[in-house]
Amino acid sequence: MVAKNHSMPEPSGWGGENTKPQAEAWGIRQSQTSNLHSIWPRLLSLIDRDVARTLDRALAGEDVTVEEATRLFDAEGLELNALVIVADELRRRSVGDVVTYILNRNINFTNVCIKHCGFCAFSRDHREEEGYFLPIEEVVRRAREAWDLGATEVCIQAGLPPKMDGYFYVDLTRAIKKELPDIHIHGFSPEEVLYGSVRARCSIEEYLRALKDAGVGSLPGTSAEILDDEVRNLISPGRITTAQWVEVITTAHRLGIPTTSTIMYGHVENSRHKAAHIALLRDLQRQTGGFTEFVPLSFIFEEAPMYKKGFVADVRTGATGAEVVKMYAVSRIMLNSWIPNLQVSWVKEGPKLAQVCLNVGCNDFMGTLINESISTAAGAAYGQRLKPREMRRLIRDIGRVPAERTTTYEIRRLFSRNEDDHHDPLDLVDEEGEEGFGSYHQLIHRQDYRFKDQFQLRVTPEPSRK
Repeated sequence: MVAKNHSMPEPSGWGGENTKPQAEAWGIRQSQTSNLHSIWPRLLSLIDRDVARTLDRALAGEDVTVEEATRLFDAEGLELNALVIVADELRRRSVGDVVTYILNRNINFTNVCIKHCGFCAFSRDHREEEGYFLPIEEVVRRAREAWDLGATEVCIQAGLPPKMDGYFYVDLTRAIKKELPDIHIHGFSPEEVLYGSVRARCSIEEYLRALKDAGVGSLPGTSAEILDDEVRNLISPGRITTAQWVEVITTAHRLGIPTTSTIMYGHVENSRHKAAHIALLRDLQRQTGGFTEFVPLSFIFEEAPMYKKGFVADVRTGATGAEVVKMYAVSRIMLNSWIPNLQVSWVKEGPKLAQVCLNVGCNDFMGTLINESISTAAGAAYGQRLKPREMRRLIRDIGRVPAERTTTYEIRRLFSRNEDDHHDPLDLVDEEGEEGFGSYHQLIHRQDYRFKDQFQLRVTPEPSRK
């Protein structure tokens, strides 16, 4: 729990009895520091009283309500500035100045999916020419390539291919762990776990036990979008329900499988939807303690069917810059005592805005990824890999301390604030070598991975109809 402090934070050395000696050391006149000191009461006087009271409670370590968070999501002007200051102060108290990242690789082994979510530009019907499927040996090869480049994690997520053998995810996990017993498999969203259990005709708990026994180390808490069924039915009818998502997550936590938590925003949701979503995650964390981090994901609209084809009315063109800032700030304020790790997505926001958001409550810079297909398919313009050395440069540039972490936030390597001579193998891969990783757009045109030509998963017999 954060320490109690019932006033707005003042920048270190501004105001108070230490003002004069610090000012003299900096070559600043006392009158100048007095001006800086006097601005805080003036700013506070201009902020809405309810907002100021909410921020004060957050600084005291208290949980803000959904109603209070809704008001924070609507903050503008000086209130937004105050929101950012408080969020960054809470970050500093909770996790300090270290910014973590992970060396990992995404492997989206198929884009063929039985669902047709309005926000997803990644999925294809099984009859389409652009539908692809990576065989198990290719997934293992990609995992091995990532491991040899220093990655400690592979993130396995994909579409839901029709008539899939229910235990395919288990078999895939076993194959990766047989080749690479020490790699962490961060795999299979709640939607995939539910689908696997349905195809295998077993309970969610039985399926999660099978995944854990095969070697899954953690689950991505994706397929959450907005945890409100009215919104879900609008943007993704037929997708996993809020109750089902909660069941998968809480069962995983009970079995000792940690998960991330996410939100996708910037489409049709409102401020209350966002606040209620985060409050639900907070309540779940109180019960289980199984979330490793919270990952806000802004909606990429350009190729999303519900925007491009007009399937859903009044879809926004993603989150604005101010909305992104408020999402990270409010998330820190709501979750600081419960989920201390807040991850910024450089894939969604770009490295520059992601860097800025490290001063808005964030303390994790995501991962190297190596491949990224889902955001890229939707129109994200920031590439699909970021080298560790570039991450460290961006982190140091704002005066923070870079550190490489594991999936569960154990520090593998802590770097200094100053430049270093360290190079990971991935840093040394040139442009020609990066071409060898392939891209989503190359993948959907490869004949040898075309789904309809080479789909060879074991097919679970369909249940008999009486």
